[in-house]
Amino acid sequence: MNKVNLIPADEFCASHSIEISFIDSLQEAGLIEITTIKETEYIQESQLNELEKIVHLYYELDINLEGIDTVIHLLQRINDMQDEITLLKNRLRLYESF
Repeated sequence: MNKVNLIPADEFCASHSIEISFIDSLQEAGLIEITTIKETEYIQESQLNELEKIVHLYYELDINLEGIDTVIHLLQRINDMQDEITLLKNRLRLYESF
């Protein structure tokens, strides 16, 4: 694993004023993946946006982990449907031009 794309979990927690146990809870719930190297936990850079959304939902909107899992799932379904709508619109434009 390339350490360049990893952020130490304790640094993320310190910068967002949250407990490291929250990150562990997210991993246990399957919401994020933690990489451990030499007893130090790291978060993949690609997960930062998702993790920041989760922190916002949990701490600012007071949504529990099960609710967060549901919200994330629904948002993913909405994104998938929007992609499908775009694809179908493009296909329709192709046929309308004939």
